[in-house]
Amino acid sequence: MTISPDFSAASTAVTAALGAYLLLGEPWLGRRVYGSLARRRDTEPRALVGYFTFVLVFWWALAALALVVLLFSPAMAAADLGIAAPESPVTTAVIVVLVGAVSVVSGRKMRALAEGGKNVPGLASIRAMLPRTPQERRLAVAVAVTDGICAELVYRGLLIAFGVGVLGLNLYAAAALSVLAYAVAGIYQGRSGVIAFGVVGVLLAGLYVSSGSLLLPIAVHIALTVRDLTLPVPEPIGSVPAYAPIPKGS
Repeated sequence: MTISPDFSAASTAVTAALGAYLLLGEPWLGRRVYGSLARRRDTEPRALVGYFTFVLVFWWALAALALVVLLFSPAMAAADLGIAAPESPVTTAVIVVLVGAVSVVSGRKMRALAEGGKNVPGLASIRAMLPRTPQERRLAVAVAVTDGICAELVYRGLLIAFGVGVLGLNLYAAAALSVLAYAVAGIYQGRSGVIAFGVVGVLLAGLYVSSGSLLLPIAVHIALTVRDLTLPVPEPIGSVPAYAPIPKGS
């Protein structure tokens, strides 16, 4: 994979501001928004609907900023942001099928554990986001799809392009920077959360760099997030953290 993004002055400013938000502002906002949801979840029937609606609007707004960057940079190609066909469509299709199968099998196992009152690692930390009604489940799937598309466009597509085109990093160093920014989103869970988000970030960045397209990481991201956001509420509840960031996958 080779990219040569040429950012205009306006696009550089927009991306720098967005990057600063992702590193500093997003964990703070996510903490406040999820904390509010966790406090209201059991007493306000539409609390999760409101939360999911906010997440949908918010992520599409961030994705729109990424597209604005592209529009404001006439010398930049869409492929510089990963908006391109994968270099190996057959390999991409095979990986998507395999990941989908693993997600279904692991999702069934996790569901059985949760329904049996057994511990599912990490499930309590997103308890307030787990749907309980058909409407909430439909919104959860919409959020998972949105999260997969928009987060990959912003974290992988835009941030890696910024690292290469503006910061002068090589592709792998820029990818590492994007992983760091993504890992910060897990700081609400402490050290284990940072590690978990970092591992997923490495996986998704690796898929992007190896395929030359956001299609593969988007598909994997969606599969993992759909699996997690459609699990049943764990019983017994156990420990519930006071906050969590806007969902970014598993």
